[in-house]
Amino acid sequence: MGVGLLGGSIGLALRNASPKTHIVGYGHRLESLKKASEINAIDAIETDAKKSVAGSDLVILCTPVGTFADLLAQIAPNLARGVIVTDVGSTKRSIVRMAEATLPATAKFIASHPLAGSEKRGVEFSRADLFADQLCILTPTKKTDAAALKRIESFWRSLGMRIASLTPEDHDRLLADVSHLPHLLAAALIAMQDDKGLDLCGKGFLDATRIAGGDGGLWRDIFIDNADNLKAAVGRLKKQLDTVEKMLDHKSVEALRVWLDVAAHRREKTLKKKLKEINPG
Repeated sequence: MGVGLLGGSIGLALRNASPKTHIVGYGHRLESLKKASEINAIDAIETDAKKSVAGSDLVILCTPVGTFADLLAQIAPNLARGVIVTDVGSTKRSIVRMAEATLPATAKFIASHPLAGSEKRGVEFSRADLFADQLCILTPTKKTDAAALKRIESFWRSLGMRIASLTPEDHDRLLADVSHLPHLLAAALIAMQDDKGLDLCGKGFLDATRIAGGDGGLWRDIFIDNADNLKAAVGRLKKQLDTVEKMLDHKSVEALRVWLDVAAHRREKTLKKKLKEINPG
């Protein structure tokens, strides 16, 4: 449900992994649905949420987090017995609570967060290889059906993803630091600039602020939904900035060099670890 970048890419990747699967695309914008059909990401177009899930074995919510409550309420009565419902949302606590409270007992919900995407918007930027070698975080709870969980793990692996498991609470806390805060910071770096300064910016600045090009409505919903964890992350960032400010005030040359070197070392170590996860051989 939803045929933007992620929804369209799932369709294309699934087309390669399981060519006989019938893929229904749901959305409000007929233009986007037609584009999805033209690039072969979906087989059928549907603008009615209830009709779009009828008879489905798997339903994937690919719309902004802020739309989930309404969508879940709409589709709940029309879900087939045994259907699995999952999502691609960047927050998990509220989504899991909504799904467990709204969906019928005959439907199985498994919360997913594929860590793949782009600052680009729209189904026209969809790629069949978007998920290859990327990480997908699943957040099962005590209510999660074990068989459904295995099926969702297999589904994401069929698209080329690696799997990790966290509680919804740990997911939202950790992703606030490594995903939501970086987006906020990129937007802040753009917002603080003088226009004359932007005229002089180079590749480093553009690299650092690339993710600020993401959809404002989508990220607004994420920030609001995970506000407590994001505020805590902002607080920790402020402490780091305060530390650097004091070094500059006192011209702490050696301390500043050490601070920068530690950061560089941590980044290099993280990069090597990520590359090893993708290419373990």
